[in-house]
Amino acid sequence: MAKKSYSESISQAKVMIDGLMGNSGNLPKGMDEAFLTSLTDSRTKVVRLNSEQEKLKADLKTKTAELDAETAIMMKLYAEAKKRVKMDYPREQWKEFGISDKQ
Repeated sequence: MAKKSYSESISQAKVMIDGLMGNSGNLPKGMDEAFLTSLTDSRTKVVRLNSEQEKLKADLKTKTAELDAETAIMMKLYAEAKKRVKMDYPREQWKEFGISDKQ
């Protein structure tokens, strides 16, 4: 069975809470006001944590794009440096610069 999304779980819990509150005078066996409070508090915490997680996902996407852009700049500069080292130094010294190419 597929796992429900957080929004589906949050929505189902809200409907249950509303139903239980609407029948607070006739709650099912084993359920009292303390249970209802616990369920409501838990749902509130899940909503908050879900919002925090979504913000972190957005921040991660932004930071990944920033990292990718800066990596591209670095690799362009690295390629330029490697090319210059290979042109200006004898092959025997290339290892000093981390170049293990044969040509």
